[in-house]
Amino acid sequence: MRATRGRAAGDLLTGTVLDALEIGDTAVETILAHARATAPNECCGLLIGVGGRIERSLAATNLEPGPNSYLIDPADHFTAIRSARADGCEVLGAYHSHPGAEAIPSRRDIAEASGPAFVYLIVSVGPGERSDVKAFLFEEGRAIPVRLTRVNDRRTDCRR
Repeated sequence: MRATRGRAAGDLLTGTVLDALEIGDTAVETILAHARATAPNECCGLLIGVGGRIERSLAATNLEPGPNSYLIDPADHFTAIRSARADGCEVLGAYHSHPGAEAIPSRRDIAEASGPAFVYLIVSVGPGERSDVKAFLFEEGRAIPVRLTRVNDRRTDCRR
C-alpha cells in the first residue's frame, strides 16, 4: 500500500498509545464480504472512525491486484478523508486481506507501513466461512498487535 502509507491528515491517534480498538459489526462484515469477493487476490480499503473506534470501512481499488499485494488508489484515500471529515470522523487506518493465509503482517506489510499512528487491519479468509481479523500498529520495523473488540453498531456519524 505504498501510495497511502502516510499518516492520515489530522489523525486523532497521533501522539497516543493505542492498545485496544473497537470496531462495529457492520464494518467487520463489510470487510469480510469484500475480502471474500476479491479472493484469491488481496482486497484493500480504509477505516473510518474516531479515537479508538472504527465506525465503518470504505472499500478501495487495489492498483496492484494479486494474491500477495495491494496498493490503495490515492484517489480513494482522498475520497475517504473527505467522507470521514463530513461526518466528524477521521481515516484511522487501512485494511487488506490475506487470502488463504493468516491474519499476521507479512515482511512486505511491515516494510511498507507508514508510521505508528496508522492502524492496519489484516483479514484472513479461507475456505468456507473461516475468517480472522486482527489489528496492528507498525513501529520501527515491527508489528505491534492491537486488541480488537467487535461491538454493536451505534452510529456512522462520529459527532454524536
